Amino acid sequence: MYFIAAFGLLMLLFSLVMVIRPAAFANGIIAFSERPYFHIVEVVSRIIAGVIFIRYCADTRFPQLILVIGIVLLCVGIGLACTPPSQHRKFALWSAQQFKNQFRLIGVVSVPLSLLLIYAADVV
Repeated sequence: MYFIAAFGLLMLLFSLVMVIRPAAFANGIIAFSERPYFHIVEVVSRIIAGVIFIRYCADTRFPQLILVIGIVLLCVGIGLACTPPSQHRKFALWSAQQFKNQFRLIGVVSVPLSLLLIYAADVV
């Protein structure tokens, strides 16, 4: 459950960056996508997060929601594992440029979702 809370905190941090500095967030995506380890980190982190969410969903305040999030994370990780790194990088660059003007709104929406994850982790 601490991992779920930490995931929520990290999501909150990224959400706040999107709200406060959306262009910097877009540039961060672009810079990260150019790293040689970009693809493997994206794949492995999603698969690990998905497995942990699924494994510990019963210990949270909203087990069904956390289970669904875990399944989505796991499926995205598996999907990315089947995607060539060059296509993944191309998509990251495209989305960072395409949604640059929407990151502030996306951040505003994701702040309460981040807080919900932290609350759902039930670590307090």
